[in-house]
Amino acid sequence: MWFLLSGLCACLTSRAAESSPAAAPATNKLQIDLPAVLRLAGAQNLDIKIARQSLAEAQANAQSADWQFLPWITPGFGWKRHDNFLQDVGGSILDVHKESYSVGPTISGQLDLGDAIYKRLAARQLVKAANFSLAAQQQDTLLSAAQDYFDLLKAQAAIGVAQEAVRISSGYGEQVQQAVGAGVAFKGDVLRVQVETERNRLTLRQAQERQESAAARLAQTLHLQSGTRVEARTDELVPLALVDTNALLEMLVSKALGSRPELSQIKAVQEAARDARNGALYGPLIPSVGAQVFVGGLGGGKDGSSSKFGESEDYQVSLGWRIGPGGLLDRGRIRAGEARLQIAELNRQKLLDDVTRQVIEAHSRLQSLSDQLATARRAVQAAEDTLQLTRQRKEFAVGAVLENIQAEQELTRTRLDYLNAIAEYDKAQYGLKRAVGMTE
Repeated sequence: MWFLLSGLCACLTSRAAESSPAAAPATNKLQIDLPAVLRLAGAQNLDIKIARQSLAEAQANAQSADWQFLPWITPGFGWKRHDNFLQDVGGSILDVHKESYSVGPTISGQLDLGDAIYKRLAARQLVKAANFSLAAQQQDTLLSAAQDYFDLLKAQAAIGVAQEAVRISSGYGEQVQQAVGAGVAFKGDVLRVQVETERNRLTLRQAQERQESAAARLAQTLHLQSGTRVEARTDELVPLALVDTNALLEMLVSKALGSRPELSQIKAVQEAARDARNGALYGPLIPSVGAQVFVGGLGGGKDGSSSKFGESEDYQVSLGWRIGPGGLLDRGRIRAGEARLQIAELNRQKLLDDVTRQVIEAHSRLQSLSDQLATARRAVQAAEDTLQLTRQRKEFAVGAVLENIQAEQELTRTRLDYLNAIAEYDKAQYGLKRAVGMTE
């Protein structure tokens, strides 16, 4: 395994910017590890900030629902003027010229009690739903950030593998060139090795491109300053053990159904829909209450007479029911509430099925990648042994040169497969953790 370890160490200590003059210089480099990625994702990600503002909106709406139980105060000034005919309480028509004015605050309240009660209950449920939505978004963001980080880590390690492949084929090309000069090798073998070297350089450039793309995706997820180039600490590409791969699937599904914040969110939405339905069904049975109080001054008099001004108070209380639109016998409003409640229940059932599927898929993928990782590790060992044995042959016959080239190709391919297996295995660990709803 010494060749495997030495090769991978060379891979994991390389950087794309150092290997390609064509790479664009970064204005600001940021070396980052996985814990820092998760911290930054939780603090700076825009989707999480949007979810926090949605929670703030739900809380403000709940506060507005509480204010519906309170009266409002209207301070102001009123003036009224009448000229010409006016009928008195006895039925006589009089020619009247008069005016009046009032100054003072009016305290008014019109409370549709049933509607206010159920709207308040629904608003509080929507606050709960927004809280669980924020928790779900945080988990989604941490998963996305971790997966982006492992993609970057894989891309950087692939650059090291490609650099090692270029070094090996270039060194072998020099040996073949010397053998041609000594007359013990065919000149066409130099061209064969040159082709392999150029293919390795092509692989290297493609790996550098993938690194740039992965770094850009991670920077977007973390909402970093424009122009920041992210680099991962490449000594971290090792298989993780976040979730027990031998855990029973039934236990994982049960844990997910009890832990996923999306399920709590949809339950709160369903309760809000039930409160809205009850508001349409039972709210109109509760009477509306109205009250108005004026405490101030009143002045005025007949045209041409002196004006009088003094204290004046008015009080009014009303109690009633609304019949028709928005009240009793509004069957359309009741049916709409019933439909929204049924939609919420169907969405809950759909989410239950979706969560179960996610856990099954994530569990199956993790187990498969665990097997793939072991297979890829054995393949790398076999490829390194093959290359080592092939390089020990001193003759430069056509068959030996082709064998060497094929051995180099297999080594590069198996190394890349191994790195990909590690990265995908680590991503699958986080995927299953998210599917189950684990926060630690």
